[in-house]
Amino acid sequence: MGLSDIQARIASSARGVGRAPEDVTLIAVSKVQPPERVEAVLEEGHRVFGENRVQEATGKWPGFMARFTGVDLHLIGPLQGNKVRQAVELFSTIHSVDRPKLARRLADLAQERGACPDLFIQVNTGEEPQKAGILPGDADTFIAECRSMDLPLRGLMCIPPVEEEPALHFALLGKIAARNGLAGLSMGMSGDFETAVALGATHVRVGSAIFGARAYG
Repeated sequence: MGLSDIQARIASSARGVGRAPEDVTLIAVSKVQPPERVEAVLEEGHRVFGENRVQEATGKWPGFMARFTGVDLHLIGPLQGNKVRQAVELFSTIHSVDRPKLARRLADLAQERGACPDLFIQVNTGEEPQKAGILPGDADTFIAECRSMDLPLRGLMCIPPVEEEPALHFALLGKIAARNGLAGLSMGMSGDFETAVALGATHVRVGSAIFGARAYG
C-alpha cells in the first residue's frame, strides 16, 4: 500500500455513494513514524498530517514546516491541559475536544490570541470507560456549551471499539452531527476508512496503510 493507493480507495468509496472525492480529507497519521518516512510522503506532495502527542509533534514538525510549505497539522490524540497553549500554536485543527474544562481553556486562549484552531468534539460512541470522549447522551449539551463560547466547532470525531462493527458507530456519529448542524465527521482509520467514507466521513485518519507498520521503541 501507500499514499496513492489510499487516495484511490477513498475516491472510489466516495464515488460509490455519490460523493465528491475532494470532500474527504486524508490525514496521514505520522505518529512515531521515522522522519525519513514522513519526508517521503511530504515529497509526494501530501500536506495534511496527524499527530497524537503534542510533545512529539513539537519536536518533529517545525523543521518540516520550514522546508515544506502548506503543511496542515491535525492533533488527533488526547490533549492535556498543560499542553493546550503549545497545541493551539502548532496545530490547525484539534480533533479531541472531550471535556468542558478543555473547551474553556481553548476559549480563553482564543480570546487572548485572537485565533483558534478548528475544533472537533470527540464522542465516545462505544461508551468505553478507558477511552476519552463525551458520551453520546451528553453530546448535544456539550456542543451547545462549546458554541456558547464562540469556539470554531467544525464537527465530531470518534474511534469505534475494536471488537465492534465500525459502521454502527459511524452512523451514530453522523446522526449526532446532523441534528446539531455540524458538517465535519472525523472517522475511519487504516482498517475501516472506506466504510467511514461511505457513511459520510469528511476526514479519515490513516497511518500504517500509508507509512508502514509503526516501530514502537
